[in-house]
Amino acid sequence: MSTIKEIAKACNVSIATVSNILNSKPGASKATRDYVLQKAKELNYTPNYVAKNLKSKNTRTIGVIAEDMTIFSIPDIIDGITKHCEEENYQILLMNLRLYQKYDDTYYHKRDYYGRVHEVIKDLMAKQVNGIIYVAAHERTIKCIPEDLSIPAVMAYGYTDNDQIPSIIVDDVHGAYKIVNYMIEKGHQRIGVITGKNDSMHMQDRLRGYQKALYDNKILYDPSIVCYGDWIRESGHEFTDKLLDKGVTAVFCMNDLIAGGVYDRISERGFTPGEDISIAGFDNRQLSSYYKPPLTTINLPLHDIGYCASEVIIKMIQSEDGRDILPLYQRDCELLIRGSVKDIN
Repeated sequence: MSTIKEIAKACNVSIATVSNILNSKPGASKATRDYVLQKAKELNYTPNYVAKNLKSKNTRTIGVIAEDMTIFSIPDIIDGITKHCEEENYQILLMNLRLYQKYDDTYYHKRDYYGRVHEVIKDLMAKQVNGIIYVAAHERTIKCIPEDLSIPAVMAYGYTDNDQIPSIIVDDVHGAYKIVNYMIEKGHQRIGVITGKNDSMHMQDRLRGYQKALYDNKILYDPSIVCYGDWIRESGHEFTDKLLDKGVTAVFCMNDLIAGGVYDRISERGFTPGEDISIAGFDNRQLSSYYKPPLTTINLPLHDIGYCASEVIIKMIQSEDGRDILPLYQRDCELLIRGSVKDIN
């Protein structure tokens, strides 16, 4: 691979002339321009875009910090970021903190790892990234991005509580509303719930969506058929008996793993999931389409969250005053109707 200096020597012209021609600047005759471009092609010249961008302070690079790439939600978010960056001719530098692998979910409500995030941000800034997207594994309030950061930053799948650092989140309330309203349309009035962890924003928003669907359909909220569990299959298995004894005709599970536990227990009791008891989930895990019958669930807008985060960060990079940037962006969920909710009208 040749350099500008070598091309200049081969063409017997100045380095400045070659540089101007390669950068499409005026000043050279057509004959000289054609000759230099032909010689550059023969010598297999490739522009050093990194050096060029560093000089102009615009590397067209976004730093992406992922809490843990093994969490099911994160790869789709990063794919959305990557897709939009490709469309805008930006590249990403990806850093994986591996927080879940190191600490399980105990880090969700701690700040011990903030120092590590600051180190990674410093490393990315040393590489001249134009902006940073932090990708959370679980929606919560996260204040790990320094408020005095000199480049734009965006939080994907989490809240910053800082108007200068936009948050891109899923609309869990509307997602839960959609799926519970669908069950009501199918004739179900007594719909039990098995939740995720109590301190989760996802759980709290999905419970609000459930309550709103009941209210809008003039169905009285019954707290006795709301079971507070965890995000694991065992929670579904554990609370199924209680809900069946309360006379529910359908169970809304706050994720697809919980729904799998309900399937297990219903089958153990000699009933048929989706026939004797209707079941709905949330998250659209890959396994949910393989349940028998396939699970009616909610598809999270993970790819859309990533795509939106990329749109916002690039708009912030290119914006002079930031007036068009909102502090919060909510992305809508999609209802996936399968065979686990029976029409009992």
